[in-house]
Amino acid sequence: MKRLIPTTIALCFGLFVMAQPSFNGLNTDLGNLYRLSNAESRSISPENFTGEKGKGGMAIPTNPSVRNVNNSSHAAQELGQGWKVNPKIIVNSKETFTLAQIEGSGAIQHIWMTTSSNSWRWLVLRIYWDDEKTPSVECPLGDFFCQGWNTYSSVVSQAVCVNPARGFNCYWQMPFRKGCKMTIENINPEKASSVYYQVDYTLTEVPQDAAYFHAQFRRTPYCEDSVFTILDGVKGQGHFVGVYMAWGLHNNGWWGEGEIKFYLDGDKEFPTICGTGLEDYFCGAYDFTPDKKRYEKYCTPYAGLCQVIEPDGTKYNTQQRFGLYRWHIVDPIRFKKDIRITIQDLGWKLNRNRVYLAQHSDIATTAFWYQAEPHATFPKLPSLDELAVE
Repeated sequence: MKRLIPTTIALCFGLFVMAQPSFNGLNTDLGNLYRLSNAESRSISPENFTGEKGKGGMAIPTNPSVRNVNNSSHAAQELGQGWKVNPKIIVNSKETFTLAQIEGSGAIQHIWMTTSSNSWRWLVLRIYWDDEKTPSVECPLGDFFCQGWNTYSSVVSQAVCVNPARGFNCYWQMPFRKGCKMTIENINPEKASSVYYQVDYTLTEVPQDAAYFHAQFRRTPYCEDSVFTILDGVKGQGHFVGVYMAWGLHNNGWWGEGEIKFYLDGDKEFPTICGTGLEDYFCGAYDFTPDKKRYEKYCTPYAGLCQVIEPDGTKYNTQQRFGLYRWHIVDPIRFKKDIRITIQDLGWKLNRNRVYLAQHSDIATTAFWYQAEPHATFPKLPSLDELAVE
């Protein structure tokens, strides 16, 4: 026994060391938060559009004709420069605004955002790395922050937090080597939107093996063949780190029997990883209903049923809708050449004992993954009507 103890300690210590992320200012946790770094902290917001050192809060409360500048001039007119003068931007209908333009190497560490309205499906977030022509992130704002139904729901997780009232926070680490461009497009044909935001990032060296963050949105209002494709067409080496899913029913009864399947590195008919049911994949069990009567929402660091919208007896609000997330932060799905992910749209037939029902649900997903660039071109974003929450 005495001979085993040192070996056991050495093994445990070795695992602990390997589990700690490399420290260069790109990421920190409680395990290495005390360590010094030469990284430089920066932040972009309407109070400092460029993120330059010593250039924050310089707006003067006047009444300029230029949009997006000094938009709280009246409120701050008695206080002057240095007070809360320019906290937001206005993104007009059918307009794209550049939220951030960063040069150099580093990483986005945190994004905070909120808007004046909840038409989040019609605000499209895009992020480009290192002068690329097509975005690595393209997603409706709400779905990126686990709010796919244009209705606020609290989210408490390691990667995304949504706090009262509709304060959106993202903590995915997003490294870049040459620069970063982040835009928001308002595709609403009629209304402008006020957008409050802050992009916190670090300027530092990026490790050679650091991959780039990607997020892709897909939606079908009526799943024809009862199999929904979450992600496909990805080429290159990388790892899948999570999915947010907005699931709406067109039928009654339990809806989450479908299996999620991960086809890795050339898999054809059969996948390498096959789940056992939707609620199992999202780390729940038995229909998310411990009392057999009502769904129970939950939020954990890595998985959650963060939203349940049930019929309330009114004339038109009759469909059940759900929001779910699953983050593969400690268990990423690795691929070397390609990855394809599907989930079956499967429930139970109400009047048949234990017989599956092939459903045709309204499903929207946002897939999150890291990979080496270049990435394959994304499918075309759905149209205005196809994005709408009806």
